Amino acid sequence: MSKIQYVIKRSGDKVPFNRNRIVNALYRAAIAVGERNREQIEQLTDQIIEKLELEFSEKKIPHIEEIQDIAEYILIKNGQAKTAKAYILYRAENIRNREKNSKQDNRLSENIPWAKCWQILDWAVTHSLNTIELLNQKIKAGKIKEIIQESEHAYQRDIAHAAELIIDRAKETKLVIVTGPSSSGKTTTTHKLETYLNKEGLKFAALNVDHYFFDLAMHPKDEFGDYDFETPQALDLDLINEHLNRLVKGEKVLIPTYDFKTGTRKLDQTPMQIHQDEITLLDSLHGLYPDMTASIASENKFKLYLEPLMQLKAADGRYVRWTDIRLIRRMLRDSAFRAYNPTQTLEHWHYVRTSELRNIIPYINTTDYVINSAMPYEIALYAHKLGKEFAKWVEKYREDPLKLDAYTRALRINEVLKQTEPWDDDSIVPEDSVLREFIGGSSIKYH
Repeated sequence: MSKIQYVIKRSGDKVPFNRNRIVNALYRAAIAVGERNREQIEQLTDQIIEKLELEFSEKKIPHIEEIQDIAEYILIKNGQAKTAKAYILYRAENIRNREKNSKQDNRLSENIPWAKCWQILDWAVTHSLNTIELLNQKIKAGKIKEIIQESEHAYQRDIAHAAELIIDRAKETKLVIVTGPSSSGKTTTTHKLETYLNKEGLKFAALNVDHYFFDLAMHPKDEFGDYDFETPQALDLDLINEHLNRLVKGEKVLIPTYDFKTGTRKLDQTPMQIHQDEITLLDSLHGLYPDMTASIASENKFKLYLEPLMQLKAADGRYVRWTDIRLIRRMLRDSAFRAYNPTQTLEHWHYVRTSELRNIIPYINTTDYVINSAMPYEIALYAHKLGKEFAKWVEKYREDPLKLDAYTRALRINEVLKQTEPWDDDSIVPEDSVLREFIGGSSIKYH
């Protein structure tokens, strides 16, 4: 047993020391530079712990920063310069983010599509749907069907405009990228977008990047047994680029298949070729990540970004967060379709959000068009479906320093849902609504 039993977190909390946290941090850094030798990472971790035991004891507890300093030293000592650089950069990025959050920086972020947000806010004000209080008043007045009709129409109008832009650029467009963070509604939007294109004699030929995951055993895993498969490096980016490049040239490729039950991939399985009336489609979380489509020239790509850009203000004057909307959506979808209960989704979300902030959000303003997939009425459904659960999670995680992220999110969402008039009848949601992607009952056949 290691002499190191506890670690002091940045918050000052004393938590149990866990060797796997070091393994996973180093392995993530290695994966970022294309290395996947887990055995080597285990050996490096042993060296880190050995040095920790020389410098610390049960009475002298190491701080997390001291452990990270030693990790950097061991990486460099063992000639792991690339991994050390990635580890140092991630560490520096986390420090900057913490400093920014502590200062409550109110400057405008360049990673937010402000013009689109102002357009949506104007729509919300015009329709008296810019605060939870106004939404509640409309629901109590029996106007929820009116809210649904107006919300769905705005979403449909966004899709129609995106389709027009693609059609205008059809001659030079070889690849359409439909992207956005988790649970933004990519699948439904892609289906609706293709319906418009079909009227002009065009259709999508989708490259399913889910089949390009590396074997699950090659992903980092945390101390709770949860795999981090949210990063673009979880995908075989080199093979994706090779296949995309060949597909847009009209060549036939053999797509791999990925078995999610076993977490393993088989290469060269399914033939695929792009025909004259087809446009290659990439529907992916990481579609904006430069290395994902580096083999395709910029002028041959049309990039479409989705986000539930809800402009709805709570009683405390703060707007409902888009990431919280997506978290609830994913909870419902995971529970309905993926045998993953809402508690697991909440505890995994920090991986989702970390990857978004690093690999998705910085590229928002490189897109050709942004679609808003938010429906103001959806939080009324969520207040009914998960309101009690969030109240329970607040109590469950309140005193657990290892689950601070889950507690913070649960607390914030609980306050929003407590203010919201719940609606218990899903039948009012149109069968082709983007919300059906998460609550079930869609008339759209998802592949």
